[in-house]
Amino acid sequence: MADLPIDTSVAHSARVWNYWLGGKDNYPVDREVGDHIQSTFPGIVAAARADRTFLYRAVTYLAEEEGVRQFLDIGTGLPTANNTHEVAQAAAPESTIVYVDNDPLVLAHARALLTSDPRGATHYIDADLGEPGPLLEQAREYLDFDQPIALLIMGTLAHVPDDAEAASLVRTYVDALRPGGFFVTNDSTNTSPEIVQAADHWNANASSHIHLRAPEQIEGFFDGLELLEPGVVSVPFWRPEPAEVGHTVHVDQYGGLARKP
Repeated sequence: MADLPIDTSVAHSARVWNYWLGGKDNYPVDREVGDHIQSTFPGIVAAARADRTFLYRAVTYLAEEEGVRQFLDIGTGLPTANNTHEVAQAAAPESTIVYVDNDPLVLAHARALLTSDPRGATHYIDADLGEPGPLLEQAREYLDFDQPIALLIMGTLAHVPDDAEAASLVRTYVDALRPGGFFVTNDSTNTSPEIVQAADHWNANASSHIHLRAPEQIEGFFDGLELLEPGVVSVPFWRPEPAEVGHTVHVDQYGGLARKP
């Protein structure tokens, strides 16, 4: 993949998210947009961190309880803490993780920072969520699709504005999994006036727009699958750790995990 110039004049979704998570891979324009959104919607930082905690709990569950050893993470974003391979390989060091993104900034950081446990493997694919054929072809170079795979599309479907197209993409990827595979997704939802206002500001200032959906629409992505308890919920309520019970608060970020029958 050829090196492409990084545009620091327009806020970048992965860099803004990185800023909210306390990362350092961002620029003044990203922090300016991030600060403005946080001033009108203080809950955005809690939502970003809850998103990462949900990924941690879901991947840990899949590796420890379901025995999954292959993970396909589409739209990975910039590396922060508790990346998919770190979580999976902490539970099962032999796990193979394939990260997918089509952003040169994300891929450059991933290749530099995401180092696999030597007993497992971590790979990176330059591919577009919206082109499942080429993406899956590359993924098959590293993953055995005759064995269970956990498909993760985290915080990415909001960048597909057409609801029918988003649902069709999910179905295409899920159809590629064998029975016994899993699908995990979460995204920002239109569940408060504050996040709707924040999304409007984001779309006016960032390089990639987001389309907020209702929780029921997120649940629709799991049609035909066995949705595990507690279903599609605000992500802090998805199987919180015992220490978190009683301190769990709602965020405008919903997700769930399902098994392919």
